[in-house]
Amino acid sequence: MSTAFEPSPPDDYLMRLAASDLGRGYKALATAQLDLHDGLDVLDLGCGPGADLLAYAKAVGPTGSVLGLDHDADAVARARERVSDLATVRVEEADVHRLDLADGSVDRAHTDRVLQHVAHPGLVLAETFRVLRPGGRAVLAEPDWGTLVVDGPDAATSDAYGRFVVEQVVRNGRIGRRLTGLAERTGFTVERVVPVTAVFRDVREADRVLGLARVARRAVEAGYLRERAGARWTEHLATQPFFASVTLFVVVADRPPA
Repeated sequence: MSTAFEPSPPDDYLMRLAASDLGRGYKALATAQLDLHDGLDVLDLGCGPGADLLAYAKAVGPTGSVLGLDHDADAVARARERVSDLATVRVEEADVHRLDLADGSVDRAHTDRVLQHVAHPGLVLAETFRVLRPGGRAVLAEPDWGTLVVDGPDAATSDAYGRFVVEQVVRNGRIGRRLTGLAERTGFTVERVVPVTAVFRDVREADRVLGLARVARRAVEAGYLRERAGARWTEHLATQPFFASVTLFVVVADRPPA
């Protein structure tokens, strides 16, 4: 395989993305939309290894609190280690479909590329609405993989690759476009939707986020791509001028005041 492509998923993918220009950019936008200040109680749903917890703790100060929840025990352990010296931050293993929190117990809630993976996004939103205090806010940053564009040697192969991502790789591949409607049907008032389009001009940078060759191999195995077409596609990406883009949507949703 060309050295442009990583052979296997990296263990530090989530932290590496958070530290990238792309990650820092949209995370700063999401944090700004949360409108954090001293004394707020913040819930980070699907916190992973805790990339955002330190920033939230700093923003809400010693009179606020931050709770990170994730279903993955390894991620929870890494997050706990990252915030071990912060008394205002707690990290727990939990199912975000069923929150062990009282009604109206938090001021802010956040997801970052979490609803694309859960079994029932609507149920997670309903639980988020339930635990937010009246007047509270949720900021939901979720991609729409139906917007993925990759300039390959022919449109049919690139389109088939995109279909595979949406239909097989990501459980809720089009959650970005669905999220506003889901939030409004749950009872939220959607204050704004901010699109963030990531544009990649370097194949190595794109592969670090998208796993291009790994996903293409899976698309061949699943019958979405013919083996020769898949090989020609990845060779083109590695040797020709590269372009890809995908759009993430930051949805700012408020629970109406009582």
